[in-house]
Amino acid sequence: MQVAVIGGGVVGVCTAYFLAAAGHETVVVEQRNNVAEQASFGNAGVIAPGYATPWAAPGMPRKILSYLFKSESPVRLRPTMDRALWRWIRQWLSECELDRYRINKERMQRVAFYSRDILHQLRDHYQLEYEQTQGYLQLFRGERDLLLAEPALALLAEHEIPHRLVDAAAARAIEPALSQTTGLAGALHLPNDEAGNCPLFAKQMRYLAQSLGAEFHFGTTVSAIRRDGGRIGLQIGDRSFESDAVVVAAGVDSAALLESLGIRIPLYPVKGYSATAPIKNFDEAPIAALMDESYKVAITRLGNRIRIAGTAELGTRDLALRDAALRTLIKVGDDWFPLAANYRAANFWCGARPMLPDGAPLLGATPLKNIFINIGHGSTGWAMAAGSGKIVADIVSGRTPDIDMDGLTLSRYG
Repeated sequence: MQVAVIGGGVVGVCTAYFLAAAGHETVVVEQRNNVAEQASFGNAGVIAPGYATPWAAPGMPRKILSYLFKSESPVRLRPTMDRALWRWIRQWLSECELDRYRINKERMQRVAFYSRDILHQLRDHYQLEYEQTQGYLQLFRGERDLLLAEPALALLAEHEIPHRLVDAAAARAIEPALSQTTGLAGALHLPNDEAGNCPLFAKQMRYLAQSLGAEFHFGTTVSAIRRDGGRIGLQIGDRSFESDAVVVAAGVDSAALLESLGIRIPLYPVKGYSATAPIKNFDEAPIAALMDESYKVAITRLGNRIRIAGTAELGTRDLALRDAALRTLIKVGDDWFPLAANYRAANFWCGARPMLPDGAPLLGATPLKNIFINIGHGSTGWAMAAGSGKIVADIVSGRTPDIDMDGLTLSRYG
């Protein structure tokens, strides 16, 4: 078939690769001038299936409330009359119960572990290098964070995912440059999780997709999708482009495109930030990837740079940098690796993560024939991109995906 993919982030690029590999005439339509220039550009770089977890978790509402009025906070809620936000928050709160958390985390991990397997197959087959590192360390500043982590630890044990809860001394043995002065109650080590440079990988996948015949059209915005008989029409400016099928993988812009077709999804942009600084002292830099669980901020080693990424801002669609969020990133960097880099001179970035209230993405068919979706990955798009792309390409091709799709399709929203 002729298949158009709307969106050139890492999710859209992986989808295009697998569609082209399946023999489809594939076209990617992207509004920026290259792949991975929006949400994929400045993400944390973490590929951690063992850590993949919904933002809606037991104890999270109270934790967020405790941070709302602090100057250095992982979360900010801006007052707004946006009804979509308040609907999203109501749904999110209902997903914070333990039974819902367990269901949602299992769905996310199902995709993430499959995606890591597919990523490794691609890496081994093409000998890809994207500044990858091995191992992931989740840092707990206090006993409260350890208590909040108990449901996640129980699920790791239940599913026999390799992990180890360690004390502060063992954590510093794993990451010798960790500051001795910042309080550390313990850490969770996930040895099989990893990290890597997402935009670099996406560019490599673009070239591989092109080698299979895929075309990429940049600086091109799809304003509407319409059905015209058995064909799908994409409105691009004053022109119309037709294809046999379309995959919507446009991040936060997906909601408006789908709503014009009568498909309403509780997808909301959650603004996140990152800081990327060159390493000035390699002996004082992290070896791999870490997560400060108190501030929900990741620290990732990307070659000769350190990336600090996190925070969540709701109630705004403005992508301007906010000083308070940048101060949070700088604080986390200074707290854990103070001599590694000058974080105040970092390159700062912000972007909108396409978040669903329950965490897992939506993959596959819609009620409209030959219109498919690959959306809602939130902050785990990089961790789920390869697997999600393969799943959706299989569904478009009429093949049964390799994993159970229960809870991963549009049917979970009725």
